Amino acid sequence: MTDAMKQPMTSADSDAGSGATAVATGTQADVLDQLLKPEVQQSLAVLIDNLPKLAEMVTVLTKTFDTVQSIATDRIFIEDMASGMSEIVKPVKDKVKNIAAAAIEAGERSQAEETTIGLFGLLRMLKDPQMQKMFRFTQAFLEITAQRQAER
Repeated sequence: MTDAMKQPMTSADSDAGSGATAVATGTQADVLDQLLKPEVQQSLAVLIDNLPKLAEMVTVLTKTFDTVQSIATDRIFIEDMASGMSEIVKPVKDKVKNIAAAAIEAGERSQAEETTIGLFGLLRMLKDPQMQKMFRFTQAFLEITAQRQAER
């Protein structure tokens, strides 16, 4: 103990610290009450047993946090990631635009034409390579759908 701790308190000291002491005493009593509970003691024992693991986890989490924070604030890395993502997204976006444009054009053509497609017209269409691809795709899609429904 230091000399200041050994000296008796004066009345001015006790008046100034009495409110803080009452709060501290109340808080200490609450802590002691909690420590007397068996479930709290058991939890503390488990916590103490696992302190080495917890210390290791905190160290790893701190390193991870530092790494993520340095990456998140690195302007060059952010710009590189943005340009990389745009290189991946751009071809997909272009394909989607082309497919959408083709679908819109096909819809407009089908609305503009009013000719009837007869039996021979259908037979000619069956020979078209694009129609064959569409039929193979449709067949494979329906087979997969049937398999998945059978698995449920």
